[in-house]
Amino acid sequence: MQEKGVSEKDTGPRRKGCDPLSQTVRGRLQSRRQKLNGQINKEMRMRAGAENLFKAASNRKIKEQVAMELSFVNSNLQLLKEELAEINSEVEAYQTDTFLRSVPLIPLGLKETKDIHVKLVFQDYILEHYSEDGANYEAEIQEFMDLRQAMRTPKRTTEGVDLLFEYYNQLYFIENRFFPPDRHTSIYLTWYDALTGIPSVQRSIAFEKGSVLFNICSLYTQIGARQDRSELQGIKEAIVNFQKAAGGFRYLGENFSHAPSMDMSAPVLDMLEALMAGQVQECIFEKRVLGGIAEDIQTNFEIAQEAAVVSDAYGKVHRLMMHPKVKDYIPYSWISMMLVKSQHFKASSHYYAAMGYTDTKSTYDQSTLERVFPSIYLEPRALQVPRTQEERKRLSKAHIRQALMLHEEALRVHGLSKMLRKIDTLEEVLRQSHDRSMGRYTELDEEDDFFEMMDVPEIRGETQQVPKPTPPDFTIVKVKDIFHTLGPLAIFNARNNWSAPRVVDIQRGMEGFGFTVRGDSPVIVASVDPGYVAAASGVKEGDFIIGVNDDSVKWAKHGDVVKLILGSQRLRIELVTPLSTDFLHPQDKRRLNSSDSAGSSQMDLNESIASGSSTSERRQQPSPKKAAKENPNGVKSPGRGKGSEISNGSLPKGVSMNGKSSVGTGKKKDRANKGKGSDKEGAKKARGVLNSKAGLW
Repeated sequence: MQEKGVSEKDTGPRRKGCDPLSQTVRGRLQSRRQKLNGQINKEMRMRAGAENLFKAASNRKIKEQVAMELSFVNSNLQLLKEELAEINSEVEAYQTDTFLRSVPLIPLGLKETKDIHVKLVFQDYILEHYSEDGANYEAEIQEFMDLRQAMRTPKRTTEGVDLLFEYYNQLYFIENRFFPPDRHTSIYLTWYDALTGIPSVQRSIAFEKGSVLFNICSLYTQIGARQDRSELQGIKEAIVNFQKAAGGFRYLGENFSHAPSMDMSAPVLDMLEALMAGQVQECIFEKRVLGGIAEDIQTNFEIAQEAAVVSDAYGKVHRLMMHPKVKDYIPYSWISMMLVKSQHFKASSHYYAAMGYTDTKSTYDQSTLERVFPSIYLEPRALQVPRTQEERKRLSKAHIRQALMLHEEALRVHGLSKMLRKIDTLEEVLRQSHDRSMGRYTELDEEDDFFEMMDVPEIRGETQQVPKPTPPDFTIVKVKDIFHTLGPLAIFNARNNWSAPRVVDIQRGMEGFGFTVRGDSPVIVASVDPGYVAAASGVKEGDFIIGVNDDSVKWAKHGDVVKLILGSQRLRIELVTPLSTDFLHPQDKRRLNSSDSAGSSQMDLNESIASGSSTSERRQQPSPKKAAKENPNGVKSPGRGKGSEISNGSLPKGVSMNGKSSVGTGKKKDRANKGKGSDKEGAKKARGVLNSKAGLW
């Protein structure tokens, strides 16, 4: 299918949280990424065809021509991947619009996808599985397609995140409605790798959900990167969003074990989670030093340890990036930036340690130094606590010298990367930090200093705020099932099967219709009395009533269906029969293996599914004359509770109406209780069974 750029008219009706992004730098990058994905896909198809032709060809001349064409395709593919890697290395376009004097953070671009055409597939499935006319659901299908199109271009705000969550949550209903677990549909879902642009095609809805969740995490990284970290609130927002991204990548790795593409493989997700945690730690450090710090021994040492934590975090990310499966996959500039940041913050930790030893603006406190000295170094025994001004100065100079060496290494690595050299703010921060340390070293350096230069050990990292990856909260956006009218999802889903709908016409007789109902959404035929019009018309125990007098009652409550039946002299009901026992409630399953408290015998499976009533509750059939005499009006008003008695005959005295509605059986209930316990106890236990929702699971 031919790819095209995203424009506003392509997104259909504008939804809240959707932005075609056609006028922003980030939007142009995303559009360019989409075009590159299409070109890479085209080149890969050409390469696959050329390779197949090379294998099949036997003529030497043809093989040489195919090999030459294959080399051209590989060259074009390599150029396209390099251009895509350059887009993925772009970080400044995702930063805040205001001028920042902080190191840029790494965001992720969104995964791209192809259009899918589900109209015919959904309509055919609705006709095949739900026995309804798929043409009646064109509006619902179009609404789903509009939602999918809108989520491809979300805003870089919380509204954009909500839009992605809305689509993700809607996929729960779509999966249960249209994707049976025992076979694949003919819907092919195509998503491009976030970094390489290589397409992956699957027919599993789990692939769609995983890709959307990846985009949710990517959007969190973009929102976090754009925050103004020169303000406290901006730093806090960045921390929150990067923690959400880290939690999302962790959730993705734990729940999507079979990676359909490299960007969702376990090594890459582990690296991305660590990267987000490192960027959270960097924001925590920036929050600690925002607005300046108190120039005393305790504070400087704490800041030095905070910087050491950031350095360690980025060192871990760098090691994960050097994984064989990750190293050749991610942009080279990311690896370089992790090494630069690790060296930069390690240098900062030594700089603040040096500032702690040369504290001249506060009273020197030897006891404080002796207390914090062992906790700041990984190997404190390599040094002794300085006790004189000269010893402190010498130790401070050693730390500054170490900081200068690390700053110079960071600048060297920065200069080796073409993409990092384009980031002006990064180079500026590195230069300023280096000049700051150089100025301090110049102040401490003296011509008559003949002491041998000390080697200081590594600083122990310690933070006051540990990053906490926040798992995705799918409840933040409430959605309504688009295909709500197909019926309650617990019953009418792709897993369950039932017979084709059948319409039954029943003429009310003097004895009534002859069946009982229970439950709601949908109402179920609890029992059918043999010899009456309902049984003769084909009504069966366990049937779902989905229509009454041409009105759909899939979602109707028990009382509403009873009223519709009561108001009909000639009843027209639409029924379906479940084809499996999955609709049994655990309570009904237990009762299959034991008799109830009223001394009933064990029921068969169909009776348990239908009503859960006991054999001791069978009604006796009065004569038609007696029934007419007891109820001359022919109608009994509904009772209370879950169900009520509906009959042309009278309701015998003392008969319980718990959870079932008798639709014109005209029978009296046997009041004899032959089981254990009193009549009152037996009725109480029977009510506990009959008030369940008709065996629905």
